[in-house]
Amino acid sequence: MKRRVARELALQSLYQIQMNADTTPKEAVQICIQEAQQDNEADLEIGKEKIPSDYIYELVEGTIHHKVQIDEALEEYLKGWQMDRLSRIDREVLRLAVFEMVYASEEVPPKVVVNEAIDMAKHYGTDESGKFVNGVLGKMIKEVDQLKSKSAN
Repeated sequence: MKRRVARELALQSLYQIQMNADTTPKEAVQICIQEAQQDNEADLEIGKEKIPSDYIYELVEGTIHHKVQIDEALEEYLKGWQMDRLSRIDREVLRLAVFEMVYASEEVPPKVVVNEAIDMAKHYGTDESGKFVNGVLGKMIKEVDQLKSKSAN
């Protein structure tokens, strides 16, 4: 539950940054945390044991920092699609998932990351988003170890 909420807040932050280029990652995360606390979603206790704020920041800043490499990796799995043609939500869900599978400091099983990404795509995206994200990440998960070793070089 902790990581799920952290991922959702990271996704909302990435979306906000995409919509307003002047927003810094730190500002976007703070805004999303404040909004979530005001809405009292899942009885949030950000920065305490329930939702680790440092993990939210790592997801957002890491996804932005590795955006070029992530997009290059995704292009190989987007058969018949281009990154700039994807919906904003699908694009950010995919980027966030790839960051967490390949670059994140904490080891999270790739299947967990993929399942969470599919759920977020279904919740925040279109009717087809879950299937689309599943198709792309389903292909990618088979080669996640190769992607990790490639990113280390």
